[in-house]
Amino acid sequence: MPAVVEADDQGMYVLKFRGAGQGPKVLIAELVAGELARAAGLRVPEVVLIDLDPDLARTEPDAEIQALIRASAGLNVGLDYLPGSVMFDPVVETPDAALASAIVWFDAYVANVDRTARNANMLSWHRQLWLIDHGAALYFHHGWGAGTPVDRSQDPFIQVKDHILLKFAGALREADKLMTERITPEVVERAVALIPDGWLAGQPRGAYTEFLTRRLVAPRAFLEEAIRAHALLV
Repeated sequence: MPAVVEADDQGMYVLKFRGAGQGPKVLIAELVAGELARAAGLRVPEVVLIDLDPDLARTEPDAEIQALIRASAGLNVGLDYLPGSVMFDPVVETPDAALASAIVWFDAYVANVDRTARNANMLSWHRQLWLIDHGAALYFHHGWGAGTPVDRSQDPFIQVKDHILLKFAGALREADKLMTERITPEVVERAVALIPDGWLAGQPRGAYTEFLTRRLVAPRAFLEEAIRAHALLV
């Protein structure tokens, strides 16, 4: 249940609540994937950390939202609000192969299961394509229990077959070269360093860095799976 809020910098943001859904792991995915996408040259609204005062719940008439605000006291994620933007429609818009391939590659890299025809999670704003809602990325971390997380970095991403842009992604090998030049281990480390300590809930920060860095090592199973899935559509 995101909300459009005005922050103390007078900016408008789409606030993602830490107390909602699956908790801070969704915010970790939103933050890390968003910053990696930006580093890769993809358009993502500015991602910020917003400190939410639980006293705001006192003026909210809805009891459920009151509870959500109180449960989200402290740091949450906000994305710059894009006024006048509309949801991407593949019937109306056809992205070029280079852009579509870069987005498909990126979503396979971060294991984003939520960029499908049912929920595009892309906005058209000023005739440009913007990526939003990365909370479903890095889904492997929801399976982490106590102790050392299981390494799934070399797994293919079979859900890429449902990606809304897959049919347009005819330049995946070219995208692979470009994206691996832009997303380096240093870029990964900087993105992971942005995660607030309180969101990690005892999991090692280095597990994210290790997973995302190892996933860049060739051969990349997620790339080959994307190429195979695309070939089945054309």
